[in-house]
Amino acid sequence: MTASALLEPDPERRAALTRAVMAQTGLDRPAIAAFLRDFYGTARRDEVLAPAFAGVADWERHIATITGFWCSVALMTGEYHGRPMQAHAHLALTPGHFARWLEIFERTARAHFTPAGAAHMLEKASRIARSLEMGLVPLDLTKRG
Repeated sequence: MTASALLEPDPERRAALTRAVMAQTGLDRPAIAAFLRDFYGTARRDEVLAPAFAGVADWERHIATITGFWCSVALMTGEYHGRPMQAHAHLALTPGHFARWLEIFERTARAHFTPAGAAHMLEKASRIARSLEMGLVPLDLTKRG
């Protein structure tokens, strides 16, 4: 048995974890999918973020993929098996992109979800943004503090 298999919860435990998160937050797949459509609809029109989304040719496929991603992250469904870092590596993102993404994400989450659901999604979004920014934005080693 591989180390990753040892860390993977069994299907019954994963389902129980998903049910618990849903009960605590009011989140479910349809709510997350509706949120994502609204969020990305706004982001695609945003002057800072729109250029990053210009290369997405099939928005229905993209929404399905990111819905799987966010259900995995927020509801612990385990359905997403992609590589977010690689998917975003070609975009030349800056700290400003991440700040604007989080700003729109927060506003949209607060409009769509219960306070508990919004807080849950925002905690996950902050971690993801921080991780992607650290992995994708080169450090400027010429600056001295």
